[in-house]
Amino acid sequence: MKGNELTEVATTRAGGNADGLRHIGRKVLRPRQQVEDRVRSAILSGELRSGERLPSEAELARQFDVSRNTVREALQGLATQNLIKKVPGAGGGSFVRSVDYESLGTVLSESMQSLLALGRIEFEEVAQVRQHLEVPAVRLAAARRTEEDVEKLRGIVDSQKSISIEDPGVPELDAQFHTEIAKASRNRVLAAFVAALHQQTEPVGYLDLSPEVGQMTVRQHGAIVAAIAEGDADAGERAIIEHLTYLRQNLLAYEQESELRSSR
Repeated sequence: MKGNELTEVATTRAGGNADGLRHIGRKVLRPRQQVEDRVRSAILSGELRSGERLPSEAELARQFDVSRNTVREALQGLATQNLIKKVPGAGGGSFVRSVDYESLGTVLSESMQSLLALGRIEFEEVAQVRQHLEVPAVRLAAARRTEEDVEKLRGIVDSQKSISIEDPGVPELDAQFHTEIAKASRNRVLAAFVAALHQQTEPVGYLDLSPEVGQMTVRQHGAIVAAIAEGDADAGERAIIEHLTYLRQNLLAYEQESELRSSR
């Protein structure tokens, strides 16, 4: 091997490139994202305690050296993630929420989204874990559900029956269905993981739904709800496995068909 080739290998292994310069740069975040990330980190680390009031928008703008509009957008993002709540009026402001299972689910979902985007984990890995967790979620829901839980699930299925498969709300209703089952399990950690995993591996969101698949999906949802309402954990397990297997088979067929079209 020639000398210049040896140099190239050495610098590459050391974290640099062929010109011998080490890569230390990182993507620069937008100001809004920097503010949001810093406040989120302070909440999750305990630096900002549950119930604590954040500084005013004007003060945060001064501390971060950004505009008040930038701070306002960052706080809105944190409110959407259930990490803070905004209280209007005199004595109001932005207050730190208790970090509950919903905010845990948001953080988990964002982390998995980043890992998937970077190629550090595979879609199939996440999908497999999701299926393994949805089975105990249904079994626990059958044992612990309330009448209110059952009515929520029935309401979602009724909404699914009344909209067309082209409706943009179809994936959201499907996500609500599976999330409400997990909530009915009364295991908040399980609910957080199911919600996060479902958001990142939502089969309906990836499918070009046909009327047949849409109708079958709604029927399967109905069977799952019936089992939960009856408190029949075994029937619930069979119904959720049948449902997830059906969706997975259709997703694989859709992916194969897409690959064939792209190769022509």
